[in-house]
Parts: sequence; C-alpha cells; structure tokens
Amino acid sequence: MTTMILVVEDDVAIRDMLCFSLKQMGYGCVAASDGEQGLECLKIQQPDLILLDWMLPGIDGIEFIRRLRANEFLANIPVIMLTAKGESEDLVKGLSVGADDYVNKPFSPPELGARIKAVLRRCNPTESGGKQTIECERLILDTKSHRVTVDGERIDLGPTEFRLLHFFMKNTDRAYSRGQLLDYVWGDTVYIEERTVDVHIRRLRKALEPSGYENFVQTVRGVGYRFSAEM
Repeated sequence: MTTMILVVEDDVAIRDMLCFSLKQMGYGCVAASDGEQGLECLKIQQPDLILLDWMLPGIDGIEFIRRLRANEFLANIPVIMLTAKGESEDLVKGLSVGADDYVNKPFSPPELGARIKAVLRRCNPTESGGKQTIECERLILDTKSHRVTVDGERIDLGPTEFRLLHFFMKNTDRAYSRGQLLDYVWGDTVYIEERTVDVHIRRLRKALEPSGYENFVQTVRGVGYRFSAEM
C-alpha cells in the first residue's frame, strides 16, 4: 500500500515542488493550500504523515497541530513542520504542541526524504517476538492498538511520546543520555538536535501527570533520563 502524505502549504511553488518530489520518492500526495482545507482533507482520508507549513493564513501550523492532537482519531498522525523560523524558542514551541520534527526552509529533496523516512520509521515501530503489551504497575502500553492506558483510562500521547515511552518501558531502570535516546528512539538521522529530547520528555511527563506516573520519567543529573518505578 502506498504511503500517503498530506501537504499543507500556502505557497503554490513550494507546494507543487513538494508534491512532485514526494511522487518521485514513491509516496502518494494530497495537497491543501491552508489549514482549513487541510482539516477538511483529513475528514476524507487519513494520511500516514503530514508536511505542515508553520506560517499559514487563517489556521496556522500551531493551531492545526493543536486541533489534530485533540482529535482521538487523528492524534497519532506524525507531523513534520516546514518553517523558515530559526529561533530556538519557535522550534521548541512547534515541538511542544505536538510536531514530531521540523525542516528549515530552504531544504533539499534528499534532506526531506531522509526526515520523512526517519519519522515514519520511529512512529511505526515493529515488534519482535509478537509481544503486544508492556506493563509497569497499572500503566499498560499496547503496541498493536497504539494505546496507553491506566486502569482502563486512555492516556493521549503523540507518536513520538508513544515511541519514547515504549522504549523506556522496555528498558526500565537504566539511564540514557540524550544522544542515546536520539539513536534508539529517533533513529539514525543526523538532523535531530539533543534539545528535542527535552521537549518530548516534558510532553510525556505532562501526559502522564493526571495518572500520577509522571515521576517515573526521571532526570539523572549529569547523564540524561531513565524510566523507573523506584523514586
């Protein structure tokens, strides 16, 4: 089955270039010229990934992601933001609301292709040995349904937070540096900065907070992070 990508970009030239490049890479492509049209496209077909321009008329990229992550049926779609913004606080804001990666304009098709492959790979982990669920006390992660629950109540996680929690729960009580987490969770891409890990750790803790499991994601001073039931 062809991997389908939704492109939400208001610049006609960039949108056409993206669609052409994606088709050359073997992907299917649906294009939208603004946020509202992009949301309408999601009602018709759920893509495997969204390429989303930051600066859109009307519903901008940040608001688009907020609405996406608030929808139970669309929340797990990975998003790569396309942005000309280079300030660190802007990039952190995009990651904080739910973007899985970002590409700075201008970018080359090979770079974009590498980002897409990396995000799709890490957001769709394959299981070895057929194990479907991982449990830590009352916290249950189901790899088949891509859901995390506590006492039957669902915890909403973005694709990257799910992948991060999945890795942590498979490797409890061991500390990992940010670089190691990038290698294991984000994969073999050279484009992701270490500060990205901190942003997603904060998002994971915030999602776990209502269930009381946020303290299981622990900061190890001078090292990085670990996941442990022991305080």
